[in-house]
Amino acid sequence: MSASVLVLAAVLLAFAATGVAVAGGDGFSVEFIHRDSPSDLVWVKCKKENVNVTSPTEKQFDPSRSSTYGHVSCNSAACAALGHGAACDGDSNCCYLYAYGDGSNTTGLLSTETFTFDAAGDGEKSRQVRVGGVKFGCSTATGGSFPSDGLVGLGGGAVSLVTQLAGKVTSLGRRFSYCLVPHTSNTSSALNFGSHAAVTEPGAASTPLVDSGIETYYTVSLAAVKVGNKTVAELSPSKSNIIVDSGTTLTFLHPSVMAPLVDELSRRIGFPRVESPDGVLDLCYDVTGGGAPLVGGIPELALEFAGGGGAEVVMKGENAFVMVEEGTICLAMIATKEEQPVSILGNLAQQNIHVGYDLDAGEVTFAAADCVRRFSSS
Repeated sequence: MSASVLVLAAVLLAFAATGVAVAGGDGFSVEFIHRDSPSDLVWVKCKKENVNVTSPTEKQFDPSRSSTYGHVSCNSAACAALGHGAACDGDSNCCYLYAYGDGSNTTGLLSTETFTFDAAGDGEKSRQVRVGGVKFGCSTATGGSFPSDGLVGLGGGAVSLVTQLAGKVTSLGRRFSYCLVPHTSNTSSALNFGSHAAVTEPGAASTPLVDSGIETYYTVSLAAVKVGNKTVAELSPSKSNIIVDSGTTLTFLHPSVMAPLVDELSRRIGFPRVESPDGVLDLCYDVTGGGAPLVGGIPELALEFAGGGGAEVVMKGENAFVMVEEGTICLAMIATKEEQPVSILGNLAQQNIHVGYDLDAGEVTFAAADCVRRFSSS
């Protein structure tokens, strides 16, 4: 077999998104997928010409070994979709510098390849599905910290995997979901497309997507925040937009929400309060000898969304707080600032929540789930 395809060792209709393998014939394999909902580019580390990989743990895709690999013109709509970071190289191919909100970036050539997905739906025998001409970034340099050998952009833009698969496998539609396992788990999270993206757990409720002016972002309207059964903040329409983001760790909320939220949590939580070790997080506690601090002793929080569907994200201790060092937990939520004015629902808050996006229907659905058990067969 020639090295002519990238194989996502996952499932097309229901596949694991973290620590997923991507392989191309003749034994090429790379630990690929970190999923990122507010970005579009799918990229994988590629081998530079005449440069050997020096690290035994680093795996790279070698385009020279593929008969189906191709470049994308810098005059194409796909290249234009990458924004100001895209340009023409000397052969009129699309080269890019793709940057992320945390300052990290990747550079390379926008390319095409046949992706092969190891597909296995509920009760189905494992099979492979080939999708040709998928546009992806063949990256030869990265800046910043990336915990994997590539990244799958799940935004709503033209080059995201969601949009591309919907155009090539029309039965899927523009539907996907994920269920993030706790960050302390060594199990992969689940990423689902098409009919398998339906969120059907008890209590599932939907909220409309709202237009943020940027198609890459999935924005909803936050109506209120509760601690236990007490509403501590209600948001005006001008302050209600919040991006649902699987790629950002922390949750960012408007200061008018954070202040009463911190006050109420401070009143209810009995652990000794301590200074933040890094000076970033506002509310920290000493839980030395506290048993299971992220299970008991922390009241539930709820983010209630607008739209009349009753959608909410209920945050248990492990969603709202993070262990920043031995014996110290901090609220994993901070106030927006001038340099970061956008409210974001981060991935810690989404642990053990099945989140489904139906871009054709224009809605996001949330449901509590045990993500390890729910998708253990994936």
